Amino acid sequence: MRLPTKRLFWAVSLGHMANDLFMSMRSVVLTFLSAYVLPMSSQQIGFAVSAIELSGAISQPFFGRWADKTGGRWLGAGGVAWTVGFILLGLLVATVTGNFLLMVIPLALAGLGSGAFHPVGSMHAAEVEPLRAGRNAALFFMFGQTGLALGPALAGLLLNSAHSNLNDVFGTALRAASVPLLERGTVLPVFGLVVLAIPAVALMVVTLPNRQAYHTASRLSRSDAPRQYVPVARSAFVVMAAAVAFRSLAHLSTVNFMPYMFQAKGWTPAEYGFITSTFWMASGVAGVWFGSLGDRYDARRVILLSLLVAVPAVFLLPSLNGLLAVGAAIVIGATSGSHSLIVVMTQNMLPGRKGFASGAALGYIFASAAVSNLIVGSLIDSVGTSSAYHIIAGVTLVTSVLWLLLPSMKRPTAPATTTNAVPAAS
Repeated sequence: MRLPTKRLFWAVSLGHMANDLFMSMRSVVLTFLSAYVLPMSSQQIGFAVSAIELSGAISQPFFGRWADKTGGRWLGAGGVAWTVGFILLGLLVATVTGNFLLMVIPLALAGLGSGAFHPVGSMHAAEVEPLRAGRNAALFFMFGQTGLALGPALAGLLLNSAHSNLNDVFGTALRAASVPLLERGTVLPVFGLVVLAIPAVALMVVTLPNRQAYHTASRLSRSDAPRQYVPVARSAFVVMAAAVAFRSLAHLSTVNFMPYMFQAKGWTPAEYGFITSTFWMASGVAGVWFGSLGDRYDARRVILLSLLVAVPAVFLLPSLNGLLAVGAAIVIGATSGSHSLIVVMTQNMLPGRKGFASGAALGYIFASAAVSNLIVGSLIDSVGTSSAYHIIAGVTLVTSVLWLLLPSMKRPTAPATTTNAVPAAS
């Protein structure tokens, strides 16, 4: 497979990796905080995760429209810097104050940075080579999911020795004597990961176009490669909204509670960080394959089949341990790699507004995931982890057929001139 050669593609892809590295470590860090710094229930963890996802989701369409007008240089670079800064600020507040609500405020604000970056990055990644939009979008998301995979693993490794081990040494004797024992820890080691974001932010600053350069390239693109699109009925957007919401329940909510579930089984931070990372790495690698399939076949059926494969793995995951659990996480993660197809489908449904379409699609994916996190967190507190995952699997199986109700998205087959990369402004 020929890789993209444009510097613009690599700038936004590396930015995606940096942004998602910090976004993904939140479930591991929150689980660690709940055990060693700030006690939290699964519902509170779900609320904290949802707060950052909702703020990013709701803001993405607005940032997407802004990107359509400006090219998004400062939205892209500034968005990643904002995400990193406010996530670390939230962890610092939790450590210093021990107050849950004060911690959630900067975490929620961090989502705005992710909301600013994603429509910019996905717009430029797909438009660098329009005839390979599916493949390039999948590669762009693979970089993001590589960051999603690295975040939990790196955070878990850094936090593995950042807490006391009193329970391991004295736990049995103290429990026999009915003496409560509270271990303590610190999240400060994860602050060193900021050095991984600095090069990506700097590259986007010098590569993403300013307003004038972006509009010049956009005019050339429209004159060189005119396209014809078939209008899409409004009812298709309603069906898409429902299908995406139930898909988020199966994938994004499942992974966000993996650390909580496996910590309850006695796994260490490094171990539950690792299994969370395998989910995202599988998603990124499989996403490239899904992108290629979407360029060749009916994207609706590709997504439907991926959900059907995920159902048994979601159902069995709570009862598994060790390598079998890792294998199930890989299966679920691999089937989640189809989300790049959703973005490309939405871009085709909203021609001429690629930035807004990207922001709307990703924003809705994250918003539905945020709502799902609240639902799953409440389910776990009410009926237990195993029953909650069984319910998720059943709902996913029943609602997967919604994808067949969408119109088939046919990509144009007429020859088109590949657009030039958007020039960076001097």
